[in-house]
Amino acid sequence: MERFGLNLHPQKTRLIEFGRFARSNRKARGEGKPESFDFLGFTHVCACRRSDGRFTLRRLAIAKRQRKKLKEIRDWLKTNRCILVADQGRYIESVIRGAIQYFGVPGNRGRALCAFRTEICKSWLRALRRRSQKAAKLTWDRFKRIVSEWVPSIRLVHPYPNERLHVRLNARAGCVSSARPDLCRRRGTPLGASV
Repeated sequence: MERFGLNLHPQKTRLIEFGRFARSNRKARGEGKPESFDFLGFTHVCACRRSDGRFTLRRLAIAKRQRKKLKEIRDWLKTNRCILVADQGRYIESVIRGAIQYFGVPGNRGRALCAFRTEICKSWLRALRRRSQKAAKLTWDRFKRIVSEWVPSIRLVHPYPNERLHVRLNARAGCVSSARPDLCRRRGTPLGASV
């Protein structure tokens, strides 16, 4: 790192015990649960699956950054309160779609993304109601039609790695794998052979 003029920040850099055996090792030593760390907008946490109690990595969106983004959106809605609803809708749609694309990963709770979407919708309704006295009568039922037109629903976009890299064979369609086309082959043809 010194060769490229880089150095580690002493307060942001430390070694932590993390991974599959961190929980059992710390329990054997009489210590608490494993530490978590923040990286690329996610808090990475050692967790257990409900189905079999084995290790899984949970990635939670950093709450402080979501609060900061909500404040930015509220400020934007305040300054652009009187522009067309369609323009506001396009902006809000792009923000929520971007959040879904980035934070829609396995291990991130869908509740956090749903709460983020709901808070944005509430802020948008508040901004629309403050446009005029007539707009102040905008009800949640009427606003739901605007939301259904502009605001996308929350879903997980990125699959688990084992699903993403898994090769599925179909008798008629051949191999279906966007991640590893080199593993696709026709039935009866050895791997690596030209098709």
